[in-house]
Order: sequence, then C-alpha cells, then structure tokens
Amino acid sequence: MSDQNNREEIYSRPVRAGKRTYFFDVKATRGQDLYMTITESKRRFDDDGNVHYQKHKIFLYREDFANFEEGFVDAVEKIQELMATGNYRDPIAERKAKAEAEPVAEEPAEKENDDTADDISFDDL
Repeated sequence: MSDQNNREEIYSRPVRAGKRTYFFDVKATRGQDLYMTITESKRRFDDDGNVHYQKHKIFLYREDFANFEEGFVDAVEKIQELMATGNYRDPIAERKAKAEAEPVAEEPAEKENDDTADDISFDDL
C-alpha cells in the first residue's frame, strides 16, 4: 500500500480563478491528525498542443493554521491599503468596467424551437 493511500481525504473545495484553479483539501494522517493541502493548478499546452496541468502544492499543518491565517490576512489588508492609494492597477475593477462598457445584445421577445440551451460542453462549466 502506497503512502498516498494512507492519507484520507476529508474535504475538498476547488476555487476557479481565471486560468487557475486552487484546491483546498483537508486530509488526515495515519495518526488521524488533520492538515490541509493548497494546490494551484494551471492548464498548459505543449508544443504539439497537448494539454497538461502544472501544479504547485503547499502542505499546511494544523499547528501552523493561526500563523498562516495571520500572515495571509495581513498581506491581503496591505494590498487593499495600497490599492486605495490609486498607485496600483486594479485588474478586477478594470474587467468590471470593461464588461459594463460593452454593449449587451438584446434577447428576442420570443424564442421558437431554440434547442441550443441544452448544448453545453464541459468547457462551459
């Protein structure tokens, strides 16, 4: 039995963020101690156009949760403080402004026999 099989996955939460997906996975050791892995996954293409995923993983142990949270929250607050000065780009606000500025095509009053609503590919999700 491999070491990987001895780690019980308790909970997993994927967070899609643009071209990246973050996975927050809660696991238990063989001794039933809980820990978390945070994985960043980025979709990449090789020279032949084949898809692969580049992953970076952080193991966060329970005894480090409070210090990690304190550092994370402090850094987020600092970013928000610096953004408020107006000296830094705000890509989120830029995307929102761009989306609001783009004209929205109006829907026809009635749709007749439109079966395309059911044609959803996995990439659309």
